[in-house]
Amino acid sequence: MTGEKKSVLILGGGLAGLTAAKRLADRGFEVRLLEKRDIFGGKVSSWKDEEGDWIESGTHCFFGAYDVLYDLLREIGSYHAVLWKDHRLTYTMSGGKDFTFNTWNLPSPLHLLPAIINNGYFTFGQMAAFSRSLIPLALQQRAYPPTQDHLTFAEWAEKKRFGSHLMDRMFRPMSLALKFIPPEEISAKIILDVTETFYRVPDASRMGFLKGAPSEYIHRPLVEHSRGKGAEFRTGASVEELLFDGTEIKGVQLTNGEILTADYYLAALPIHNLNRVLPEALKRHDRFFSDLDRLQGVPVISVQLWYDREITPVDNVLFSPDGVIPVYANLARTTPDYDTLRGEPFRGGSRLEFCVAPAAPLMQKMNDEIVAQVDRSVRDCYPASSAGAKILKSTVVRIPRSVYAPLPGMEQYRPTQQTPVGNLFLAGGFSQQLYYDSMGGAVMSANLAAEGVMKAAGVVEG
Repeated sequence: MTGEKKSVLILGGGLAGLTAAKRLADRGFEVRLLEKRDIFGGKVSSWKDEEGDWIESGTHCFFGAYDVLYDLLREIGSYHAVLWKDHRLTYTMSGGKDFTFNTWNLPSPLHLLPAIINNGYFTFGQMAAFSRSLIPLALQQRAYPPTQDHLTFAEWAEKKRFGSHLMDRMFRPMSLALKFIPPEEISAKIILDVTETFYRVPDASRMGFLKGAPSEYIHRPLVEHSRGKGAEFRTGASVEELLFDGTEIKGVQLTNGEILTADYYLAALPIHNLNRVLPEALKRHDRFFSDLDRLQGVPVISVQLWYDREITPVDNVLFSPDGVIPVYANLARTTPDYDTLRGEPFRGGSRLEFCVAPAAPLMQKMNDEIVAQVDRSVRDCYPASSAGAKILKSTVVRIPRSVYAPLPGMEQYRPTQQTPVGNLFLAGGFSQQLYYDSMGGAVMSANLAAEGVMKAAGVVEG
């Protein structure tokens, strides 16, 4: 960038905000980032509790499809911390039963043949019926899912007649794992988009885990890199409102009354926080902004249980259609830095982390009640290895509004990163990009928002 530096004020220190800060600092912008909490990371945040154990806001799995995320990690020297697991998806069920979808190292879609002909649970006839239902997806590829956004996935599956068994056993936990809402609520477009990517890109469904805390391997390196380029980061800074003069954003007012100004403003906030800081004058100015009120966040609960023995030795993500644990992992296996109990090495036990979903019915329950319900699900899936097992420690993290709810008909209200106001840009998983509300989506949205800022400032990409 030549001449006087253009300034950008970024609202939100989650993965999207931190990525945007890096992109713009790298291109010579004067960057300031505001985060209301005392830690960075947003929906991917992590912190140490009072006993010295790392806690996360949720179970963060790395899909092979998130190329933009891995490009970012390579840039900050953290890609080595992604530990890729065997390319298989294992489902655990009541009574100790399980089945696994394996893959072959073959071109798409032949890599999925083992999942269809030898999964050990569904019959070939059931999988063939499911495969037939995907013919429109195979023919039209990415063009097909948007045409089904008016249906829930359950409604779409009923029309295709691929059977309730597949729905309840395979797709219910998938839906809850992806967006924390069941097939009867989620848009068919979401599941079809994911399915299309999985069969088209052989490694897209491969799963990985970070070696340790996102704050150590993602957020801190991002902040340090951007600070080295002159960016400023401020925590404990809560935004009250964007100041709109009828034409453009003139500043940001903080809850303490302070007003900050810049040439450009990039809001990288969760959708409910974004809606809170948008002034009514801006919503009246353009339907683009008033339509954002239609997007709502989903409640999420994450539970960690430390058992005094190994419940499962599986070093991978696990799914379950039974109980309240649709997706979980033994972090003592998947995440080496997390193999601790009260800050000390933890050997011979299990440290299981669960996404508990749907969370809405449980949000008002006491922690002990939630832990007991999760424990019952664990013992139901692992009756032999859990017999006599004791819980040594438990944690419960509640997020009242997390990812946006991708209900039928909501796709039309997802905004672009460029807004009708020339100096205001948006980033976040709710905005339009390939990966929805996910780590990959956060990074892609930030890339697109940063590109919009650069274009508005006349900065040539390169």
